[in-house]
Amino acid sequence: MRALRAAGWDVVGVARRAERLAVLADETGSSAFAADLTAQADVDALAGWLAETGPVHALVAIAGGAHGTDRVEDGKAEDWQWMFDVNVLATQRVVAALLPLLRDAADVPDRGQAHADLLFLTSTAAQRAYPGGAGYNAAKAGQSMIVDALRLELASEPLRVMEVAPGMVYTEEFTLNRLGGDVAAAEQVYDGVDAPLLASDVADVIAYALGAPGHVNFDLITMRPVAQSAQHLLTRGPLRVRR
Repeated sequence: MRALRAAGWDVVGVARRAERLAVLADETGSSAFAADLTAQADVDALAGWLAETGPVHALVAIAGGAHGTDRVEDGKAEDWQWMFDVNVLATQRVVAALLPLLRDAADVPDRGQAHADLLFLTSTAAQRAYPGGAGYNAAKAGQSMIVDALRLELASEPLRVMEVAPGMVYTEEFTLNRLGGDVAAAEQVYDGVDAPLLASDVADVIAYALGAPGHVNFDLITMRPVAQSAQHLLTRGPLRVRR
């Protein structure tokens, strides 16, 4: 929200926790709408509110969340169901509800090169499996496939469909929630990593993609910290030039 507001966008923040959302809205001058995007009634309410207050020129879908690091044979069905609901079904619900509003915003002949944007934040977990990550791998891969299919389904329309897939990002809650609130285990994930990505890094890339000329589409932007050469190759300790 901060990066988009700084770039001149009018932003509507949508999240479950109304109190935190209101604080962020006050800090940034954005609007706020509290909703659980895994609940169809909430998604319908959001679409109705946006229809009254729009137009809607861009959707930034930041579906996310992982539960557990179990192997496939030990996986808990409720964890996998939650990850699928949050990452895949919530994405589909929001796209279905807001696509008519995005089409309306793009269909303005006197705006010159009119277009609307759908940008999805996925993960490098969608691109490469790793032990203990199968549930999250499957959920993010499913979300990524929605993006790929949607781009094909919207061919010939002035709608950009873009995907940003970050690797290791240090945030307050993602790993902590994934590990059931185990603070020590969460900190160990990032231990010794020279400058993991920050949420602000990802936000800057999103703002850049949305601000690109309307004829430019970023099908997929994969971003990682320099210390993470690949999904499975992470350097711990200072990065040094080899001579």
